[in-house]
Amino acid sequence: MQVIIDNLPLYASGLLRTVHICLLAGVLALVIGTIAAGFRVSPLPPLRAAGTTWVNVLRNCPLTVVLFFMAFGLPELGFNGSYFWFGTIGLALYTSAFVCEAIRSGINAVPAGQAEAARSVGLTFGQTLGEVVLPQAVRTVVPPLGNVIIAMIKNSALVGAFGVGGDLFFVGETLTSARGLAALPVLIGVALGYLVLTIPAGLLLGYLERKVAIAR
Repeated sequence: MQVIIDNLPLYASGLLRTVHICLLAGVLALVIGTIAAGFRVSPLPPLRAAGTTWVNVLRNCPLTVVLFFMAFGLPELGFNGSYFWFGTIGLALYTSAFVCEAIRSGINAVPAGQAEAARSVGLTFGQTLGEVVLPQAVRTVVPPLGNVIIAMIKNSALVGAFGVGGDLFFVGETLTSARGLAALPVLIGVALGYLVLTIPAGLLLGYLERKVAIAR
């Protein structure tokens, strides 16, 4: 524990950097995942095909490969940027496929009569989805979406391995390689940092799930 206490400021900065990565990736994943879910249930075959392809490619591709493509493939195609943004966007794109399926399952749980009633009063597909179906789907989406978010927090460790710098993974690497500290206590500190993020997130999502259940 002395190693953790002595380097507590470094762990704290790594924790904040990880939170920064997760917030950006989470918001982006929610936006892209929601759009992809809309594509998946669209009445237009090209949009359905695009949504299905997006999910199948990203969900069945290892996150490491996605991050490798973002970090090393995009620069070869002429897209330059920092590893921070490449890593964060790669994590968001990968997570968006799972967000899409979680939201689609919630959409499918809404009775079909709701959409039919909305169409009967003249609402378009976009209006029906945004104003009628998605608000009801939120109740069903909370549990699977919570699992996706917690998995994303843990997956953010891989982003640190691609040279993002400053996050919890980077802190562990710095303390063991650059400063020569013993690996076990350093890694325990890193693990505790991720637990500080995932346990409260799980408790919050459990609370939201119970509130939704009461509302239902």
